[in-house]
Amino acid sequence: MGVHVVDHPLVAHKMSILRDKNTSVKDFRELVSEIGMLITYEATRDLPMTTRMVETPICKAEVPTLKGKKFAVVPILRAGLGLVDGVLRMVPGARVGHMGMYRDEETLEPHVYFCKMPKDIADRNVLIVDPMLATGGSAVEAVSEMKRQGCKNIKFMALLAAPEGIAKMEEVHPDVDIFCGVIDKGLNENGYIVPGLGDAGDRIFGTK
Repeated sequence: MGVHVVDHPLVAHKMSILRDKNTSVKDFRELVSEIGMLITYEATRDLPMTTRMVETPICKAEVPTLKGKKFAVVPILRAGLGLVDGVLRMVPGARVGHMGMYRDEETLEPHVYFCKMPKDIADRNVLIVDPMLATGGSAVEAVSEMKRQGCKNIKFMALLAAPEGIAKMEEVHPDVDIFCGVIDKGLNENGYIVPGLGDAGDRIFGTK
């Protein structure tokens, strides 16, 4: 278990464009999906495999194939939705759950207000996705909720992560692997990742 940074030239290049405040909503949305697809490639490296027989144009052969389709992607609403398409391009047979959260204005603690999952979610490999791992509050609560639903194999995927969020996740959920494109310097006084890329949800959906 641990933190896995997808240190790849394509990820680094696309992340740099993503950070630019002048990148359009259309391009931002497409880049989020593309980077999500590249990180998914690493996050699914240990999916269980089996074999099956196929007939090539030359002969019959036993070839590797995914063992079943017990995989689910769970975006944290709303920004996490931007990553779903990229994951599904890599794992088309995945089921999709949805989790919405709100933050208590007094305690600042996140609370789940919406959770719709596949009926067999406890039997699936779960990949929780959110573009940002900042304070770690939402990520920790999302993992806690999936564990309450009986999930045993959970991973968390983000585009950007802050050391503070990683530390909180490792403290509360040391059994959950974190996959990200880059680890930034830290958080500012408003809880935003620095240098970061701003509010991912607003930039994905063009609401600011």
